[in-house]
Amino acid sequence: MTLENIDFRQRAWVEVFPKAIKSNTEVIRNLISNNCLLMAVVKADGYGHGSVTVSQAALEGGASSLGVATLQEALDLRKSGIACPILILGNLVTREDFNFCLDWDLMPTLSDSREALLCQKLAESKNKSFDVHIKIDTGMTRLGCDLDAATGLIALVDQLKNLSLQGIYSHLALADAELDSCADIETLNQKAKFESVLLDIKGRKKKICRHLANSAGTFRDKSLHFDMVRVGLALYGYSPFANSNKDCILQPALAVRAKVTLVRDVPSQTGVSYGHSFKTQRPSRLAVVGIGYADGISRALSGAMKVLIDGKTYPQVGSITMDQLVIDITENPGIRVGSIVTVLGEDGNSSITPYQWTEITGSIPWEILCGFKYRLPRVVI
Repeated sequence: MTLENIDFRQRAWVEVFPKAIKSNTEVIRNLISNNCLLMAVVKADGYGHGSVTVSQAALEGGASSLGVATLQEALDLRKSGIACPILILGNLVTREDFNFCLDWDLMPTLSDSREALLCQKLAESKNKSFDVHIKIDTGMTRLGCDLDAATGLIALVDQLKNLSLQGIYSHLALADAELDSCADIETLNQKAKFESVLLDIKGRKKKICRHLANSAGTFRDKSLHFDMVRVGLALYGYSPFANSNKDCILQPALAVRAKVTLVRDVPSQTGVSYGHSFKTQRPSRLAVVGIGYADGISRALSGAMKVLIDGKTYPQVGSITMDQLVIDITENPGIRVGSIVTVLGEDGNSSITPYQWTEITGSIPWEILCGFKYRLPRVVI
Protein backbone atom coordinates (compact mmCIF):
# COMPACT_ATOMS: atom_id res chain seq x y z
CA MET A 1 0.00 0.00 0.00
CA THR A 2 1.34 3.44 -0.92
CA LEU A 3 0.95 6.69 0.98
CA GLU A 4 -1.46 7.87 -1.72
CA ASN A 5 -3.92 5.23 -0.51
CA ILE A 6 -3.89 6.21 3.16
CA ASP A 7 -7.13 7.46 4.72
CA PHE A 8 -6.17 10.55 6.71
CA ARG A 9 -9.34 10.07 8.77
CA GLN A 10 -8.16 6.85 10.38
CA ARG A 11 -7.90 8.45 13.86
CA ALA A 12 -8.75 12.14 14.14
CA TRP A 13 -8.89 15.05 11.72
CA VAL A 14 -10.04 18.61 11.08
CA GLU A 15 -12.65 19.21 8.40
CA VAL A 16 -12.47 22.60 6.68
CA PHE A 17 -15.34 24.12 4.70
CA PRO A 18 -14.08 26.69 2.16
CA LYS A 19 -17.65 27.46 1.06
CA ALA A 20 -18.28 28.75 4.58
CA ILE A 21 -15.18 30.96 4.38
CA LYS A 22 -16.37 32.36 1.06
CA SER A 23 -19.88 32.93 2.42
CA ASN A 24 -18.59 34.66 5.56
CA THR A 25 -16.42 36.91 3.41
CA GLU A 26 -19.44 37.85 1.32
CA VAL A 27 -21.47 38.56 4.47
CA ILE A 28 -18.77 40.90 5.76
CA ARG A 29 -18.39 42.56 2.36
CA ASN A 30 -22.12 43.34 2.45
CA LEU A 31 -21.67 44.88 5.89
CA ILE A 32 -19.08 47.41 4.75
CA SER A 33 -19.39 50.08 2.07
CA ASN A 34 -18.51 49.45 -1.57
CA ASN A 35 -15.43 51.67 -1.36
CA CYS A 36 -14.12 49.95 1.77
CA LEU A 37 -11.64 47.12 1.20
CA LEU A 38 -11.53 43.83 3.11
CA MET A 39 -8.27 42.26 4.24
CA ALA A 40 -8.58 38.59 5.21
CA VAL A 41 -6.33 37.82 8.18
CA VAL A 42 -4.96 34.32 7.61
CA LYS A 43 -2.15 34.18 10.16
CA ALA A 44 -1.52 31.08 12.31
CA ASP A 45 -2.21 28.85 9.29
CA GLY A 46 -5.55 30.52 8.73
CA TYR A 47 -6.54 30.18 12.40
CA GLY A 48 -5.87 26.45 12.10
CA HIS A 49 -8.02 26.03 8.98
CA GLY A 50 -5.15 25.99 6.46
CA SER A 51 -3.91 29.35 5.20
CA VAL A 52 -3.92 28.52 1.49
CA THR A 53 -7.45 27.06 1.57
CA VAL A 54 -8.73 30.05 3.54
CA SER A 55 -6.94 32.59 1.35
CA GLN A 56 -8.34 31.20 -1.87
CA ALA A 57 -11.88 31.08 -0.48
CA ALA A 58 -11.69 34.57 1.02
CA LEU A 59 -10.38 36.07 -2.22
CA GLU A 60 -13.24 34.39 -4.09
CA GLY A 61 -15.63 35.92 -1.55
CA GLY A 62 -14.41 39.47 -2.12
CA ALA A 63 -11.30 40.01 0.00
CA SER A 64 -8.75 42.20 -1.77
CA SER A 65 -5.66 41.40 0.31
CA LEU A 66 -4.31 39.11 3.01
CA GLY A 67 -2.75 39.76 6.40
CA VAL A 68 -0.25 37.45 8.11
CA ALA A 69 1.89 37.63 11.23
CA THR A 70 5.23 36.35 10.01
CA LEU A 71 7.48 36.44 6.98
CA GLN A 72 7.34 32.64 6.64
CA GLU A 73 3.54 32.71 6.52
CA ALA A 74 3.70 35.25 3.70
CA LEU A 75 6.32 33.28 1.78
CA ASP A 76 4.25 30.10 2.07
CA LEU A 77 1.31 31.88 0.44
CA ARG A 78 3.45 33.28 -2.36
CA LYS A 79 4.99 29.87 -3.03
CA SER A 80 1.49 28.40 -3.28
CA GLY A 81 0.75 30.79 -6.15
CA ILE A 82 -1.28 33.46 -4.33
CA ALA A 83 -0.46 36.79 -5.98
CA CYS A 84 -2.65 39.36 -4.18
CA PRO A 85 -1.23 42.04 -1.83
CA ILE A 86 0.02 40.53 1.44
CA LEU A 87 0.73 42.63 4.53
CA ILE A 88 3.02 41.28 7.26
CA LEU A 89 1.44 42.52 10.49
CA GLY A 90 4.35 41.52 12.73
CA ASN A 91 7.60 43.47 13.03
CA LEU A 92 10.53 42.42 10.87
CA VAL A 93 14.04 43.04 12.18
CA THR A 94 16.89 42.01 9.91
CA ARG A 95 18.09 43.10 6.50
CA GLU A 96 17.43 39.57 5.25
CA ASP A 97 13.78 39.78 6.36
CA PHE A 98 13.16 42.95 4.40
CA ASN A 99 15.13 41.62 1.44
CA PHE A 100 12.76 38.64 1.20
CA CYS A 101 9.82 41.07 1.29
CA LEU A 102 11.23 43.07 -1.57
CA ASP A 103 12.03 40.02 -3.69
CA TRP A 104 8.66 38.36 -3.10
CA ASP A 105 6.51 41.50 -3.38
CA LEU A 106 5.41 41.49 0.26
CA MET A 107 4.49 44.56 2.30
CA PRO A 108 6.26 44.93 5.66
CA THR A 109 4.94 46.97 8.56
CA LEU A 110 7.26 49.81 9.65
CA SER A 111 7.38 51.08 13.21
CA ASP A 112 10.46 53.29 13.22
CA SER A 113 12.94 55.20 11.08
CA ARG A 114 15.61 52.47 11.26
CA GLU A 115 13.31 50.07 9.42
CA ALA A 116 12.37 52.73 6.87
CA LEU A 117 16.01 53.59 6.09
CA LEU A 118 16.92 49.91 5.81
CA CYS A 119 14.07 49.33 3.33
CA GLN A 120 15.15 52.37 1.31
CA LYS A 121 18.74 51.16 1.10
CA LEU A 122 17.66 47.72 -0.10
CA ALA A 123 15.18 49.06 -2.66
CA GLU A 124 17.68 51.60 -3.97
CA SER A 125 20.34 48.91 -4.44
CA LYS A 126 17.93 46.94 -6.63
CA ASN A 127 16.34 49.95 -8.30
CA LYS A 128 12.90 48.84 -7.11
CA SER A 129 9.90 50.48 -5.47
CA PHE A 130 9.12 49.00 -2.05
CA ASP A 131 5.47 49.04 -0.83
CA VAL A 132 5.17 49.47 2.95
CA HIS A 133 2.63 50.22 5.68
CA ILE A 134 3.20 52.22 8.86
CA LYS A 135 1.65 51.13 12.14
CA ILE A 136 0.81 53.60 14.90
CA ASP A 137 0.32 52.67 18.55
CA THR A 138 -2.91 54.31 19.71
CA GLY A 139 -3.43 52.27 22.86
CA MET A 140 -2.58 48.62 22.30
CA THR A 141 0.94 49.26 23.68
CA ARG A 142 2.40 46.57 21.51
CA LEU A 143 3.74 47.18 18.00
CA GLY A 144 3.75 50.48 16.12
CA CYS A 145 5.45 53.84 16.45
CA ASP A 146 4.57 56.21 19.27
CA LEU A 147 1.72 58.57 18.48
CA ASP A 148 3.90 61.67 18.66
CA ALA A 149 6.41 60.11 16.23
CA ALA A 150 3.87 59.09 13.61
CA THR A 151 3.79 62.29 11.54
CA GLY A 152 7.58 62.42 11.38
CA LEU A 153 7.85 58.78 10.32
CA ILE A 154 5.27 59.31 7.58
CA ALA A 155 7.16 62.37 6.35
CA LEU A 156 10.43 60.41 6.33
CA VAL A 157 8.95 57.56 4.29
CA ASP A 158 7.49 60.07 1.83
CA GLN A 159 10.95 61.54 1.35
CA LEU A 160 12.55 58.17 0.59
CA LYS A 161 12.20 57.87 -3.17
CA ASN A 162 12.21 54.07 -3.34
CA LEU A 163 9.53 53.60 -0.67
CA SER A 164 5.83 53.73 -1.48
CA LEU A 165 3.62 54.21 1.55
CA GLN A 166 0.52 52.14 0.84
CA GLY A 167 -1.17 52.21 4.23
CA ILE A 168 -1.35 53.64 7.74
CA TYR A 169 -2.98 51.60 10.48
CA SER A 170 -3.44 50.90 14.15
CA HIS A 171 -5.02 48.11 16.22
CA LEU A 172 -7.94 48.23 18.63
CA ALA A 173 -7.37 46.89 22.15
CA LEU A 174 -10.91 46.69 23.58
CA ALA A 175 -13.22 46.47 20.57
CA ASP A 176 -14.16 42.86 21.36
CA ALA A 177 -15.29 43.69 24.91
CA GLU A 178 -19.00 43.58 25.70
CA LEU A 179 -21.10 46.00 23.70
CA ASP A 180 -22.34 49.19 25.40
CA SER A 181 -19.57 48.98 27.98
CA CYS A 182 -16.82 51.37 28.99
CA ALA A 183 -14.78 49.72 26.22
CA ASP A 184 -16.63 52.04 23.83
CA ILE A 185 -14.87 54.98 25.42
CA GLU A 186 -11.40 53.50 24.92
CA THR A 187 -12.22 52.39 21.37
CA LEU A 188 -13.40 55.90 20.48
CA ASN A 189 -10.31 57.31 22.18
CA GLN A 190 -8.09 55.14 19.96
CA LYS A 191 -10.08 56.23 16.93
CA ALA A 192 -9.57 59.89 17.90
CA LYS A 193 -5.81 59.38 18.24
CA PHE A 194 -5.68 57.70 14.84
CA GLU A 195 -7.68 60.52 13.28
CA SER A 196 -5.35 63.11 14.83
CA VAL A 197 -2.50 61.64 12.77
CA LEU A 198 -4.67 61.58 9.65
CA LEU A 199 -5.50 65.24 10.23
CA ASP A 200 -1.78 66.08 10.50
CA ILE A 201 -1.15 64.59 7.05
CA LYS A 202 -4.33 65.91 5.46
CA GLY A 203 -2.35 67.94 2.92
CA ARG A 204 -0.48 64.87 1.70
CA LYS A 205 -1.11 64.40 -2.04
CA LYS A 206 -0.47 60.67 -2.36
CA LYS A 207 -3.42 58.36 -1.74
CA ILE A 208 -3.09 56.05 1.24
CA CYS A 209 -5.14 53.20 2.72
CA ARG A 210 -6.23 53.95 6.29
CA HIS A 211 -7.26 50.92 8.39
CA LEU A 212 -8.12 50.42 12.04
CA ALA A 213 -10.92 47.85 12.50
CA ASN A 214 -10.46 44.18 13.26
CA SER A 215 -13.48 41.81 13.28
CA ALA A 216 -14.82 43.38 16.45
CA GLY A 217 -14.32 46.91 15.18
CA THR A 218 -15.95 46.00 11.88
CA PHE A 219 -19.12 44.82 13.64
CA ARG A 220 -19.05 47.37 16.44
CA ASP A 221 -19.11 50.70 14.61
CA LYS A 222 -19.07 51.60 10.93
CA SER A 223 -17.15 54.77 11.72
CA LEU A 224 -14.16 52.52 12.45
CA HIS A 225 -14.04 51.13 8.92
CA PHE A 226 -12.06 53.90 7.17
CA ASP A 227 -10.65 52.58 3.85
CA MET A 228 -10.22 48.93 4.84
CA VAL A 229 -11.15 46.45 7.58
CA ARG A 230 -8.93 43.58 8.72
CA VAL A 231 -11.11 40.57 9.47
CA GLY A 232 -9.92 37.45 11.26
CA LEU A 233 -12.28 35.57 13.59
CA ALA A 234 -15.47 36.45 11.72
CA LEU A 235 -14.00 35.01 8.55
CA TYR A 236 -14.00 31.62 10.25
CA GLY A 237 -17.64 31.82 11.31
CA TYR A 238 -17.64 33.32 14.78
CA SER A 239 -18.53 36.73 16.08
CA PRO A 240 -16.00 38.28 18.46
CA PHE A 241 -19.01 39.02 20.68
CA ALA A 242 -19.79 35.66 22.28
CA ASN A 243 -23.58 35.75 22.04
CA SER A 244 -24.13 37.93 19.01
CA ASN A 245 -23.29 37.94 15.33
CA LYS A 246 -24.31 41.58 15.12
CA ASP A 247 -26.98 41.08 12.44
CA CYS A 248 -24.71 38.80 10.40
CA ILE A 249 -25.23 35.12 9.67
CA LEU A 250 -21.82 33.50 9.89
CA GLN A 251 -21.07 29.84 9.16
CA PRO A 252 -18.47 27.89 11.16
CA ALA A 253 -15.77 26.77 8.74
CA LEU A 254 -14.22 23.97 10.77
CA ALA A 255 -15.17 20.73 12.50
CA VAL A 256 -12.96 18.43 14.57
CA ARG A 257 -13.81 14.75 14.40
CA ALA A 258 -12.29 11.51 15.67
CA LYS A 259 -13.11 7.82 15.71
CA VAL A 260 -14.00 5.46 18.51
CA THR A 261 -11.04 3.11 18.85
CA LEU A 262 -12.27 0.84 21.65
CA VAL A 263 -15.55 0.09 23.46
CA ARG A 264 -15.65 -1.56 26.86
CA ASP A 265 -18.21 -2.45 29.53
CA VAL A 266 -17.21 -1.77 33.14
CA PRO A 267 -18.91 -2.22 36.53
CA SER A 268 -19.96 0.52 38.92
CA GLN A 269 -17.19 2.27 40.88
CA THR A 270 -14.60 1.78 38.15
CA GLY A 271 -11.94 4.50 38.02
CA VAL A 272 -11.35 6.02 34.58
CA SER A 273 -8.08 7.50 33.23
CA TYR A 274 -5.21 9.12 35.15
CA GLY A 275 -5.87 9.91 38.78
CA HIS A 276 -9.28 8.23 38.80
CA SER A 277 -10.87 11.66 39.16
CA PHE A 278 -13.99 10.02 37.74
CA LYS A 279 -15.55 6.76 38.91
CA THR A 280 -18.57 5.17 37.29
CA GLN A 281 -21.75 5.34 39.35
CA ARG A 282 -23.43 2.44 37.53
CA PRO A 283 -22.46 -0.38 35.18
CA SER A 284 -21.31 1.61 32.18
CA ARG A 285 -20.30 1.32 28.56
CA LEU A 286 -17.33 3.52 27.74
CA ALA A 287 -15.76 4.45 24.40
CA VAL A 288 -12.15 5.46 23.90
CA VAL A 289 -11.78 8.20 21.28
CA GLY A 290 -8.48 8.71 19.46
CA ILE A 291 -7.82 12.36 20.19
CA GLY A 292 -6.25 14.17 23.13
CA TYR A 293 -4.45 17.23 24.40
CA ALA A 294 -1.52 16.71 22.01
CA ASP A 295 -4.07 17.35 19.25
CA GLY A 296 -5.43 20.54 20.82
CA ILE A 297 -8.16 19.25 23.15
CA SER A 298 -7.30 21.11 26.34
CA ARG A 299 -6.85 18.97 29.43
CA ALA A 300 -8.81 21.66 31.27
CA LEU A 301 -11.93 20.31 29.51
CA SER A 302 -11.60 17.00 31.38
CA GLY A 303 -14.92 15.79 32.75
CA ALA A 304 -16.72 18.94 31.61
CA MET A 305 -16.96 18.74 27.82
CA LYS A 306 -19.44 16.89 25.65
CA VAL A 307 -19.16 15.33 22.21
CA LEU A 308 -21.66 14.45 19.48
CA ILE A 309 -22.33 11.18 17.71
CA ASP A 310 -25.04 11.23 15.04
CA GLY A 311 -26.34 14.49 16.51
CA LYS A 312 -26.71 13.14 20.07
CA THR A 313 -24.70 14.38 23.04
CA TYR A 314 -22.42 12.22 25.21
CA PRO A 315 -20.32 13.29 28.22
CA GLN A 316 -16.56 13.02 28.32
CA VAL A 317 -15.36 11.35 31.54
CA GLY A 318 -12.03 11.15 33.34
CA SER A 319 -8.85 13.02 32.53
CA ILE A 320 -8.16 13.86 28.89
CA THR A 321 -4.80 12.34 28.04
CA MET A 322 -2.19 13.12 25.41
CA ASP A 323 -3.72 10.97 22.66
CA GLN A 324 -7.11 9.78 23.96
CA LEU A 325 -10.26 10.75 25.74
CA VAL A 326 -13.09 8.61 27.10
CA ILE A 327 -16.82 9.14 26.69
CA ASP A 328 -19.79 7.52 28.41
CA ILE A 329 -22.02 5.82 25.80
CA THR A 330 -24.11 3.72 28.19
CA GLU A 331 -27.31 5.14 26.73
CA ASN A 332 -26.46 3.99 23.20
CA PRO A 333 -25.33 0.36 22.79
CA GLY A 334 -25.25 0.89 19.01
CA ILE A 335 -21.98 2.84 19.08
CA ARG A 336 -19.12 0.72 17.80
CA VAL A 337 -15.41 0.90 17.07
CA GLY A 338 -15.08 3.22 14.07
CA SER A 339 -18.08 5.40 14.98
CA ILE A 340 -17.36 9.05 14.18
CA VAL A 341 -17.30 11.48 17.09
CA THR A 342 -17.71 15.23 16.59
CA VAL A 343 -15.53 17.00 19.15
CA LEU A 344 -16.15 20.51 17.79
CA GLY A 345 -18.50 21.69 15.07
CA GLU A 346 -21.85 20.69 13.65
CA ASP A 347 -23.32 17.18 13.66
CA GLY A 348 -26.89 16.84 12.41
CA ASN A 349 -28.98 19.57 14.02
CA SER A 350 -26.61 19.93 16.97
CA SER A 351 -23.30 21.69 17.35
CA ILE A 352 -20.45 22.32 19.75
CA THR A 353 -18.82 25.73 19.49
CA PRO A 354 -15.58 27.23 20.79
CA TYR A 355 -17.68 29.40 23.09
CA GLN A 356 -18.82 26.31 24.99
CA TRP A 357 -15.18 25.44 25.59
CA THR A 358 -14.28 28.97 26.67
CA GLU A 359 -16.92 28.83 29.39
CA ILE A 360 -15.10 25.82 30.83
CA THR A 361 -11.47 26.76 30.30
CA GLY A 362 -11.51 30.55 30.50
CA SER A 363 -9.81 30.66 27.11
CA ILE A 364 -10.92 32.58 24.00
CA PRO A 365 -12.21 31.24 20.65
CA TRP A 366 -9.12 32.55 18.83
CA GLU A 367 -6.86 30.33 20.96
CA ILE A 368 -9.10 27.30 20.58
CA LEU A 369 -9.24 27.49 16.77
CA CYS A 370 -5.48 28.03 16.51
CA GLY A 371 -4.77 25.18 18.94
CA PHE A 372 -5.47 22.14 16.76
CA LYS A 373 -2.08 20.62 16.13
CA TYR A 374 -0.51 19.69 12.84
CA ARG A 375 -0.77 15.95 13.44
CA LEU A 376 -4.50 16.38 12.76
CA PRO A 377 -4.83 16.20 8.97
CA ARG A 378 -6.84 19.02 7.38
CA VAL A 379 -9.53 17.52 5.16
CA VAL A 380 -11.12 20.03 2.80
CA ILE A 381 -14.83 19.34 2.38
